[in-house]
Amino acid sequence: MALTQPIDRRLQPRSPANARAVLVAPGIEMACVIVDTSAGGLKVRTDRQLSLPARVTIVDVAAGLAIEADVAWRKGAEAGLTLKGQSALRGLVPSRLLPAREAWIRAGGQ
Repeated sequence: MALTQPIDRRLQPRSPANARAVLVAPGIEMACVIVDTSAGGLKVRTDRQLSLPARVTIVDVAAGLAIEADVAWRKGAEAGLTLKGQSALRGLVPSRLLPAREAWIRAGGQ
């Protein structure tokens, strides 16, 4: 019996990543890791399973970016996200990104 590889339905190639991040949503702020990225999305891993709202913000701590994304799928402690936009967290930020900026500062962002 031959083992078959699962079909990869992504339209863009993905690149492995191992970036420290913070997942921010109303009532949620938790550490996570950006596992891989593509032009249209990213995959994150949290330390526990958690119900997520439809839209989240991922704070890439090292890059100083707030990445707004829709949750496309969730399996265990991993989630696939569709990118909706990103903004720098250095300097002035729109009011909708204030929780992300505060999370970034708490995580050691400068």
